[in-house]
Amino acid sequence: MGTSNQAPDPARTHRTAAVPPGAVARLVQIAADVADAPIATANLITGPARTVLGCVGLPGIAAGEELPLAGSLTGVINETGLPLIISDVATDPRCAGLAAAREQGIAAYSGFPVRDDGGRVVAVLAVAAHQPRHWTPRHLRGLDAAAQLLGDLLPPDGRAGPVPGGPGLVEHPESTFEGLLEAAPDAIVGVTTDGTITLINAQAEDLFGYPRAELLGRPIEVLVPQPLRHTHVHHRDRYFAHPKRREMGAGVQLTAVRRDGSEFPAEISLSALETDQGMIVSAAIRDVSDRLIAQAERERLIAQAERDAAERRLQHAHRLESLGELAGGVAHDFNNILAVISNYTELVQDTLSVPHPDPAEVATARDDLGQISRAAERAARLTKQLLAFGRRDITQAEVLDLNRVIDEVEHMLRRTLGEHIHLRTSLDPALWPVFADAGQIEQILVNLAVNARDAMPGGGTLSIDTANAELDRDDGISPPLPPGRYARLRVSDTGTGMTAEVIEHAFEPFYTTKPRGSGTGLGLATVYGIVKAAGGDVQLYSESGIGTSITILLPASLDATPGAALPGASAPAPPTPGSTILLVEDEDALRQVAHRILTRAGYHVLPAAGGAQAVHIAQVHPGGIDLLLTDVIMPNMFGNEVARRVQALRPHIPVLYMSGYAQPVLTENGTLQDGVVIIEKPFTGHELLTRIQAVLRDSALAGR
Repeated sequence: MGTSNQAPDPARTHRTAAVPPGAVARLVQIAADVADAPIATANLITGPARTVLGCVGLPGIAAGEELPLAGSLTGVINETGLPLIISDVATDPRCAGLAAAREQGIAAYSGFPVRDDGGRVVAVLAVAAHQPRHWTPRHLRGLDAAAQLLGDLLPPDGRAGPVPGGPGLVEHPESTFEGLLEAAPDAIVGVTTDGTITLINAQAEDLFGYPRAELLGRPIEVLVPQPLRHTHVHHRDRYFAHPKRREMGAGVQLTAVRRDGSEFPAEISLSALETDQGMIVSAAIRDVSDRLIAQAERERLIAQAERDAAERRLQHAHRLESLGELAGGVAHDFNNILAVISNYTELVQDTLSVPHPDPAEVATARDDLGQISRAAERAARLTKQLLAFGRRDITQAEVLDLNRVIDEVEHMLRRTLGEHIHLRTSLDPALWPVFADAGQIEQILVNLAVNARDAMPGGGTLSIDTANAELDRDDGISPPLPPGRYARLRVSDTGTGMTAEVIEHAFEPFYTTKPRGSGTGLGLATVYGIVKAAGGDVQLYSESGIGTSITILLPASLDATPGAALPGASAPAPPTPGSTILLVEDEDALRQVAHRILTRAGYHVLPAAGGAQAVHIAQVHPGGIDLLLTDVIMPNMFGNEVARRVQALRPHIPVLYMSGYAQPVLTENGTLQDGVVIIEKPFTGHELLTRIQAVLRDSALAGR
């Protein structure tokens, strides 16, 4: 492929004249159809040059034109004697230096040699494309067949001279295309100027469902849907009046009809072939149903991805808005707490600033300290609620009797509700125990009680009842719970109720209908998170103006019995004489206050500000160390790593962790790892001493 300004050699022109030009032109066009390629050429090798026998798709080259052989893709095939298959001309090393191909815009090429009886390459049939592409085995088989047919069209005597009265293939070139048509990957139908079908290959038989004998001689409109046949005749006549090659996919999507009446979307390429019987239009037809289905699926997936991305952006915006509301709510609550602490602290300082404070003022200062303590408790509950919502709370599950938890918290609930709300409990005495965290159950009850109180500003009734429930697969719980035994906890109120819109969003984090600054929107979200983490389910029923009922189902634990009592408030036992505690805490103020608490209780304390210092103390301390008391989250070394290194030096030392965020020592579901004991921050001195005594006692019983 390329151009030349050389004048044609008369002798070579004479030899080329022996090749029937109409047959070669037709062959070249069908080769382009077979390979679904926009360019096709047939070149006769004539010494150092090549003569174009037929060409489609390259407007600057015409049949009979003589071009240089050297530096061309045809020349490469002539030198090697082998087919040349190139998917990308720009990257294929065999095309280095072949500028003519690139100048003609050829990006992919497939050419097959035609040999004479002595094996010499005498011609090349090739197709090409303007974009890199993959040539399929079907394309290559069709081109190989076309190259053999081109050889049949050439004179047999050395393929170099005219043979008067040559073989019938030359005299009747139509018969030479039967093999090529059968090798074509697409259905091919040939139509004469009057619309009669004159050619059909096996692929067309399969595609349309007609036997070849039944379709030949019938009008092409038989393959066109009935409503389109009248207009198709006009389109056909207009094409025959001005025939122009149309590549596959270049036109609009068309519809064809099979013998059984079923329709399918089709792509059709057209090329006009001049024969001794007149013009024949070759139509290559391809069923694109699968491609359109795949395209529709791709478009659906793209649209879904775009919707998902938009939804994520919207959710992100909502999260940012919700985080702002959360920050506002939390800041409001903490600011109130800090105001209580700072103001009462200032009052106490004023009272104690005089050398001999008035006894009445001292008594008032004691009350002020109580207010400070209660404010600290409120702050602790708020941080615990935030951690529970984020599934970062410490879960210390045990076998529980829900009735006993309700009894323990009932007095606090009555204080929370106020005198204008009546609290009624109805507890099943035979309630099955559950495996859960008592503190989290208390939090559920408090959250639901607070929501109920806010929904009954004018007063009402809050009911808490428990019962056993045995579920099977047909109970209609959504999402379904595994069949089995469950303990049911139901909290109902006679408040304002919820609208359908509020119910839909009730369990969403940060969602609240309360005025800005009056709530964080974490109450029901926290309840939902705790119950789901325990393997249970939460169901909400509400009627606007009537009230709300929250039903909680928790799996029954029938393999053990509840403990004798919930964690009590008994006074800690006196410290073991001479007990030494290695205290590790990076927060200076907290380390100092813990040091004072422990020292006042009679312990010997070895303080460390971090993990490295603690490990060093464990190495060099000459005496025994009875307990490692360590924070969990510290810079440079977490508490569990401190414990591992200290226990490597002192193998039997017990460990008590202290943290408000203990993720490094938790399992994936938020429970403590085996053997891990922890006290949650913030803690009181009483709670710290009680837990230390329990750990030392357990260590002694274990035979340390």
